[in-house]
Amino acid sequence: MDVLIRPGRLSGTVTPPPSKSMAHRLIIAAALAAGESGITNVALSKDIEATLRCMETLGCRWQRTGEASIRIRGRRGEVSSPLPLMDCGESGSTLRFLIPVALAVAGGGSFTGHGRLMERPQKPYFDLFDEKGVFHECKNGVLTLRGRLTPGEYRLPGNVSSQFFTGLLYALSLLEEPSSIISTTALESADYVTMTIQALAAAGVEAAQTAPGVFTVRPGPYRPFEREVEADWSQAGFWYAAMALGSQLELQGLNPASAQGDMVVASHYHRLTAPGDVEIDLSACPDLLPPLAVMAAARQGKTEFTGGARLRIKESDRLSTVAALLHSLGIEAVEHPDGLTVTGGTLTGGTVDGANDHRIVMAAAIAATAAGGSVKILGAEAVRKSYPDFFEVFKRLGGDMDVL
Repeated sequence: MDVLIRPGRLSGTVTPPPSKSMAHRLIIAAALAAGESGITNVALSKDIEATLRCMETLGCRWQRTGEASIRIRGRRGEVSSPLPLMDCGESGSTLRFLIPVALAVAGGGSFTGHGRLMERPQKPYFDLFDEKGVFHECKNGVLTLRGRLTPGEYRLPGNVSSQFFTGLLYALSLLEEPSSIISTTALESADYVTMTIQALAAAGVEAAQTAPGVFTVRPGPYRPFEREVEADWSQAGFWYAAMALGSQLELQGLNPASAQGDMVVASHYHRLTAPGDVEIDLSACPDLLPPLAVMAAARQGKTEFTGGARLRIKESDRLSTVAALLHSLGIEAVEHPDGLTVTGGTLTGGTVDGANDHRIVMAAAIAATAAGGSVKILGAEAVRKSYPDFFEVFKRLGGDMDVL
């Protein structure tokens, strides 16, 4: 669908949606437990549905027990070997978390996905699999794996994605002896690994960071649990951007002591609402670029975003698509290999290609609230990937829009 948004500030109270990152992790932990677990405050976005669908392949069963509650009965022992084809949708978390899990529980399996998912790099896994004697082949959009993981030491680079560390923590906890994971580079987005350790702890699994970039994990068993998913600081970034552009919003439900690395958006918001040149390192919070770039577009001064090379392998090449978004609305943005320079100015109306990227669509919608004319967003349905009711919330807060 396409939407047309007319300028106008938002106002009211908003609670960001549940953390997709934590929901993925709790669902996997519950599916590996012997018994029934309950998870509340879950938004069934496309990515979360992908993880639930794949965990059913592992033998778990789940059901909705309320508008935002699910119960999961883990059946780890009831799986075929190797696992049948698992469709991960467009969810990079689902794919990378479950690749090593499939090896641990069933000696392999096959995975597919949509959009750009199967183009995302898996080299850290593949290098490990070559070392450990695990067969892997990606052909015609299907990744096939055969082999078993064994306890021991796993060394891989930490500057590609922390998702590889999460997948290994889940998988190695299913083996018969303790194991360790060592980052051979500085580990980027390390807070996401902390979230994984918290999810494992909820299921009674012991994992810890014993030194910078070094993690140890002991075998399960996973135990059932009851948990609530906290609100998502990453999605809160879009509402912070709306406030930076003049909307009067009150954000509720966010945990100020969260392990989510994207809670840094609060401090970046304060920096970007003051004039002058600013530099922001995205290496620990790459998903924040779209809302931060919108804040940068409407301020006095230049904003230099660095450390964002990984953004080129998201749902879109986000360095390119964020630059294109800003250009479409009259803002100067210069793209670099690992970053973006944004010169603040006056937002205009225009047409923005959503690029099949939920974060580009939401960033464009927020930018439209302070634009000089109407903004048309193409492919706005992409928000269903992570924030299915984004436009309903947008309208409730006073957003003036039409679905075309």
